[in-house]
Amino acid sequence: MTTGAENELFTIRDWLRYAVSRFTSAGVFFGHGTNNAFDEAAWLILHTLSLPHERLEIFLDARLSSDERLAVSRMIERRAVDRLPTAYLTNEAWLGNYRFHVDERVIVPRSYFADLIFEGAFAPWLAQPDAVSHVLDLCTGSGCLAILLADAYPNAMVDAVDISPDALQVARRNIDQHGLSDRVTPIESDLFSALGGRRYDLIVCNPPYVTAEAVAALPVEYRHEPLLALAAGEDGLDVVRRLLAEAAGHLNQHGILAVEVGHNRTIMEDAYPDLPLIWLSTAQEDDKVFLLERDDLQR
Repeated sequence: MTTGAENELFTIRDWLRYAVSRFTSAGVFFGHGTNNAFDEAAWLILHTLSLPHERLEIFLDARLSSDERLAVSRMIERRAVDRLPTAYLTNEAWLGNYRFHVDERVIVPRSYFADLIFEGAFAPWLAQPDAVSHVLDLCTGSGCLAILLADAYPNAMVDAVDISPDALQVARRNIDQHGLSDRVTPIESDLFSALGGRRYDLIVCNPPYVTAEAVAALPVEYRHEPLLALAAGEDGLDVVRRLLAEAAGHLNQHGILAVEVGHNRTIMEDAYPDLPLIWLSTAQEDDKVFLLERDDLQR
């Protein structure tokens, strides 16, 4: 797929300007690692040229070879025409300084949990990270949260559970790349069904929670992601209901459950008016993740 631009644009600065214009005119939607055309263009171009993401300025006036111009042009067109998220085009996604392999077997990592883990937001309930011995990441997808949790709780064994064997193949790759295969165990399971009597100090879950109405309105980019990891029934709580019904039996004394529900706080509170949901905040976001202690789940 060529456009002729590769015969007229020669420097990274040229291609960066062109990509921003191309993405804007094509109506590209952002949200898989960036929120604007400039950052998306810089990420895609630097990756295609095997250049470090953090060094854009010094390369802006570098001239590209004919093969490089063709490669960049093709990637820009795939993003603009096929509307593939850049994370799938580059097979990489980032949470903080952590890099993960991703492809269309998993959703692109963008969980609100990442900031909570980086900022130690579970500290009031898990005051001594070194004392945490068992952690469960339900609906692990690419395994990104399981990896962050293993680093946050250095003495913990982490189970990374997903119903999708395809997703677990990606998770295994990331676990191995981060050198955590001795502490993070991928497990194929429909929530708790294959876990027997295992109990945990912390259960984290970023489940499917997109409502039927929101699924119908998803931009094209999100439709490249596995629907299994997004859609959760009419009100977005199909998986959450099952989770809440079973979680207490898999928590240690003083254990906690943390669940991401995105923009569904009102839906959640209407469905469970008697649950003492604790809504967590980060420096960036509020009220996207709730926390419950085991005793609250047993009421």
